[in-house]
Amino acid sequence: MKIVIDNNIFFSLMNPFSAASYIFFFLNSKKIFAPEFIKSEFERHKEICLFKSGLSEHEFELRQEEVEEKINFIKLSEYEDFLKKSLKAIHDSDDVDFLALAIKFNSIIWSNDSDFKKQNLIRTFTTIEMINKLLDSEIGMKD
Repeated sequence: MKIVIDNNIFFSLMNPFSAASYIFFFLNSKKIFAPEFIKSEFERHKEICLFKSGLSEHEFELRQEEVEEKINFIKLSEYEDFLKKSLKAIHDSDDVDFLALAIKFNSIIWSNDSDFKKQNLIRTFTTIEMINKLLDSEIGMKD
């Protein structure tokens, strides 16, 4: 199962003790995707993520490398054909790229943003739902 993560999930992965982090490292890295721009978004919020992580700067940098190694970052040019469809399906313009990417890969979206639940093109799971799916062996475990 392919999974598109949004920026809030990506940011939460910087805390190695978050529930999202535990799930993330059970997943097959070949199947985790995010729009490439998420890295520049992260740079704008890096200080707050560092603070929330409780890690030293060095540990945080190592963590960032570890997380980014497992994510396939996709350029806009690779999913731009799906933006129009995505724009029609979701109201929050910040979510359009994630939905377009998920449409391209026919994947699920992992997000705690309730706006994704309001569209009907792609299944969306919160972190709690991902935990349940992992426990039910519906996702992950390096499948």
